Amino acid sequence: MNASRGASRVVALVPAAGQGVRLGESRPKAFVPVGGIPMLRLAIDGLLASESVDEVVVIVPADLLDETRALLPVSPIPVRVVPGGAERTDSVRAGLDAAPAATHVLVHDAARALTPPDLVSRVVEQLRSGSVAVVPALPVTDTIKSVDAAGAVTGTPDRSALRAIQTPQGFDAELLRAAHATGVQATDDAGLVELLGAVVHTVPGAAMAFKITTPLDLVLANTLVAQREPGPNESREAVPAP
Repeated sequence: MNASRGASRVVALVPAAGQGVRLGESRPKAFVPVGGIPMLRLAIDGLLASESVDEVVVIVPADLLDETRALLPVSPIPVRVVPGGAERTDSVRAGLDAAPAATHVLVHDAARALTPPDLVSRVVEQLRSGSVAVVPALPVTDTIKSVDAAGAVTGTPDRSALRAIQTPQGFDAELLRAAHATGVQATDDAGLVELLGAVVHTVPGAAMAFKITTPLDLVLANTLVAQREPGPNESREAVPAP
């Protein structure tokens, strides 16, 4: 990596144990193919193409370790696979344990498989400028309503102050370790560090960093992959999915 980065070490964690229920798939979501390539591989390729990370740690169910290693790209940047836990937070903790030398950590959803490499770079640069927590954010375009348990509308928040948050989310490694040491379960790592009183900064997100969650999302992702040119770490050849 660039010598100007000094002693810092950026490690990207990719928790990939979600079951993909809303996609209607029987396999873990990260292994569902987009354009013939598993989402997990596409997400890893994007991280590597950013040239902003020193290592990638992929966290998967223990019974998928060998299958995951088989789909990893050949890269001068280390990519390792470790077993995860029952919940997403458990998997992130496992990734942190596997990267004790990290000074900065990115947590990236494999389901955001088409995230542009320059978005990864923006997050890392904001970390290097001194922020301890950074998330990509997009303005909310839909009108948002709060509702009660019966589904009745209770309010309409001002959407100008709302943002849709994406990944990778970036953190000072010690801050993220402290947040996970609390034992709180969360779907969002930024939410954990907020509980410690840390300021979370935003950088502009990207439309292509959408989360592939529903069958319609998958149709869109397949269409977009079919139309784009492969990146430096990608291939048009399909990678067998586990």
